[in-house]
Amino acid sequence: MARAAFLGHVPVPQVNVHPVETDGVTLDEAAIRYEAMLKGLYGADTLEPGRPLLTLTLLGLGEDGHTASLLPGEPVLQERTRWVAPVPKGREEERITLTYPALNASTVVAFLVAGEGKRETLDKILSGDTSFPAAHIRPQGEVIWFTDRAAAGRWS
Repeated sequence: MARAAFLGHVPVPQVNVHPVETDGVTLDEAAIRYEAMLKGLYGADTLEPGRPLLTLTLLGLGEDGHTASLLPGEPVLQERTRWVAPVPKGREEERITLTYPALNASTVVAFLVAGEGKRETLDKILSGDTSFPAAHIRPQGEVIWFTDRAAAGRWS
């Protein structure tokens, strides 16, 4: 989706694109391999305070307040050691997600939020409600919200 929506339209060097490889491996193996790749790029096995893993992380927001594949009520929300984890249930398809430690090791997180169906959730998050997974994204730098008018509601 990222390639079709963004990366296919700009001159991004392939060396800077790191998709999750899922062909021919289990969900857990894919998560382990992707985490190993990230650790190789980072040059360490442990995230260091003040040293970002990612410069800019682009996230979306679901109507239920999920982001990445950090789904409400799923065990992955409690993960504090792994950088990448499998999410075998919670949706029709199995998923792999970056965890809070990896996402929060970003310099900047930008959320893209569109649609009236997300207005109530966005309003609650921006008003300080921490019951949604997306409300726990706290990068080393800032969070930037890009919304359309339908999602922004009173914040526009």
